[in-house]
Amino acid sequence: MGSILNPYVSFNGNAREAMEFYQSVLGGDLKVMTFGESGVPDAPPEQVMHAQLTSADGFTVMASDTPPGMPYQPGQNISISISGEPGDAATLRRYFEGLSEGGSVNIPLEKQMWGDEFGALVDRFGIGWMVDIATE
Repeated sequence: MGSILNPYVSFNGNAREAMEFYQSVLGGDLKVMTFGESGVPDAPPEQVMHAQLTSADGFTVMASDTPPGMPYQPGQNISISISGEPGDAATLRRYFEGLSEGGSVNIPLEKQMWGDEFGALVDRFGIGWMVDIATE
């Protein structure tokens, strides 16, 4: 499949409602995982840890509710997500390293509790990026 690049939007407790609305407009397949399903401690179990809407026209929008302890900042709640399969790992790691030059790494690119290798950063221009390498 190769890597994909798409917007990732953070919400303040209404990610499911927003993503269901986007699905009603754009159509497509919506997958939602809650904090409770993923085992994130101290998070509202019914809120969205990760949602992905993939439309028949090829649009992909990802979203989540802002986890506890992280500020929700309207206007700064959209990042760019790059994700791919294990075969893309070297390229995705190179993207992460390159984008972090002169910026700040918020989450190091490493294996996470859900199994993927994931990292988040803000580049030197103030743009948020997330890189996810899927597991086998």
